[in-house]
Amino acid sequence: MPRRCAWAESSGLMREYHDTEWGVPSHDDRYLFELLVLEGAQAGLSWSTILAKRERYRQVLDGFDPERIAAYDADKQQELLADPGIVRNRLKVASLPGNAAAFLAVGESHGSFAAYLWNWVDGRPVVNAPPGLGDVPARTELSDRLSKDLKKRGFRFVGSTIVYAYLQAVGVVDDHVVGCEARGAQPAVG
Repeated sequence: MPRRCAWAESSGLMREYHDTEWGVPSHDDRYLFELLVLEGAQAGLSWSTILAKRERYRQVLDGFDPERIAAYDADKQQELLADPGIVRNRLKVASLPGNAAAFLAVGESHGSFAAYLWNWVDGRPVVNAPPGLGDVPARTELSDRLSKDLKKRGFRFVGSTIVYAYLQAVGVVDDHVVGCEARGAQPAVG
């Protein structure tokens, strides 16, 4: 049995996510948008809850197409709020069109959202070596600065803690604990 970060041992879904996605550097804008939406939806909930709802999110959010989501009107938002397969939080659902529009605007001004995001770390992942889960911070100076910039650009549900989890998820930050077999073994995505 492979050794992995302790948080990933709670379910098969969490193990699969950890072993194939978490911490894998991604430059794919659609994937980056998907994870940004999911990390915002996770606020106040467990990540396993969001992973269990991920496929439904993909279905009802048009495959995380930011152009389509940016056009969601009040009727579509009401439809989403009635769907038990996603997190039915009014503020989180209401943030979707604005976040999609902000995501597209960042992509337009920087060539891609990935270019904007990776510029924060000069194109190279920040590789940490936390001895254990308790040594992984909830936020950092990087997530503080990025959160502030995203908010200035019109994003919502991008507090520093959410942004740090996002940076870990998309591989901008590698926080696999020492001894985790996934540490440095994952190829880039997108």
